Amino acid sequence: MIKGFTRFLQSPGEHLRSLFGPQDASASRPVLRVIPRQEHPVSRQHFSDAALKVLYRLHNAGHEAFLVGGCIRDSLLGRMPKDFDVATDATPEQVRELFRNSRIIGRRFRIVHVRFGREVIEVTTFRGKPGDDHGDHIAQQSDDGMLLRDNVWGNIEEDALRRDFTVNALYYSIADFSIHDFADGVRDIESRTLRLIGDPATRYREDPVRMLRAVRFAAKLDFHLAPETEAPIAELAPLLLQVPPARLFDEVLKLFMAGHGVETFRLLRDYGLFAMLFPEADEAMAELPWAEAVIEQALASTDKRIHEERPVTPAFLFAALLWGPVQQRQKALEDDGMPPIPALQAASQQVISRQLQHVAIPKRFSLPMRDIWDLQQRLPLRRGKRVFQTREHPRFRAAYDFLLIREAAGELEPGLGDWWTAFQDADEHEQRRLLSKAGADPAGSGAPRKRRRRRRKPRKPSGES
Repeated sequence: MIKGFTRFLQSPGEHLRSLFGPQDASASRPVLRVIPRQEHPVSRQHFSDAALKVLYRLHNAGHEAFLVGGCIRDSLLGRMPKDFDVATDATPEQVRELFRNSRIIGRRFRIVHVRFGREVIEVTTFRGKPGDDHGDHIAQQSDDGMLLRDNVWGNIEEDALRRDFTVNALYYSIADFSIHDFADGVRDIESRTLRLIGDPATRYREDPVRMLRAVRFAAKLDFHLAPETEAPIAELAPLLLQVPPARLFDEVLKLFMAGHGVETFRLLRDYGLFAMLFPEADEAMAELPWAEAVIEQALASTDKRIHEERPVTPAFLFAALLWGPVQQRQKALEDDGMPPIPALQAASQQVISRQLQHVAIPKRFSLPMRDIWDLQQRLPLRRGKRVFQTREHPRFRAAYDFLLIREAAGELEPGLGDWWTAFQDADEHEQRRLLSKAGADPAGSGAPRKRRRRRRKPRKPSGES
């Protein structure tokens, strides 16, 4: 089994082509293909124990149970699957009864989260057609076609055609370990094509976030969008303005925190989607020659850290994404006579307030982001104890990295970043020399000076004038 899987990793296209005969290749309409275990490389050995527990418990209770979506797609691409989603004919209430370690979440889409320690397995009930009458289980749509609620249950065939992309409509059966391909997803994996199921314009109107998902998967998987999937995006991009900012925050994290941020950013701009998420940043890039480079430098740095399995924080990325607008507003305020520090603080508040109307930024990220911005004004001040206070600031390292990005992007002349690099690595003697070179007190180490006591004058005896 492992040997066969290794061969598949080396040449997935060749293996996938062998799944189809000449008659299949000429088919004009997708039909269900059941691929038996001996003809595909997906193995239970690559599934988490938690996912298998959920599958087997549902199966043993008499329910249909399938792994679906990204974990099967990634396995066929030769990647180790990480997230495991389960689809079943059991209702959320039935799933909840089977798993005490679960809870039902969501109103728009009711799903069940089954928790095993830190791992969460998402279980969804097969969804039916939105227009069908299912009693209390209804689907609601806005006038623009956006699905406001979708809790209509159906069968596996209906569920497959309700999924977004063909490569995500692949189901792995725990009953016989076969793969059920309802929309020619395996063929699209072979050709590295991302294709929406159904009419693209209708599907984007149902859920505009699908446009973001299309870009994210294209960047992550190195796939190209099918022409009919790509065509409506630029025109329908403004539909994202109807999506709640809190939901878009989660989508932005998926877009930029998966290790493919630079390519994702470029695709978002190409399709006119970035302006819907960060309108003021998009405007700033048209006027500031360095603004785009700052964002790309920050994304490249984040991508590198993710691939090296080092920690990353959204606060740093949001600081880069919104730095251009902050600088524009700060300059305008200073031109009106406001001092630099209050101008930066006021500009920061204005930019964040506008941004929250599009993508929500929780305070646990917006406060560190503002610290990074504030420190940009303190880093050039290299005198006495202020240098040591700056270095000990909790956000110093992020602010220092941000400074290096600004220099690399051409916003600042090089030099200050090199000084802070040398200062961090220097011993006490070298730190004194660097402080002296920067214009600080040559004899000072940054420690506070001792106060000289003033000699008190003797009090005059009473009666003297």
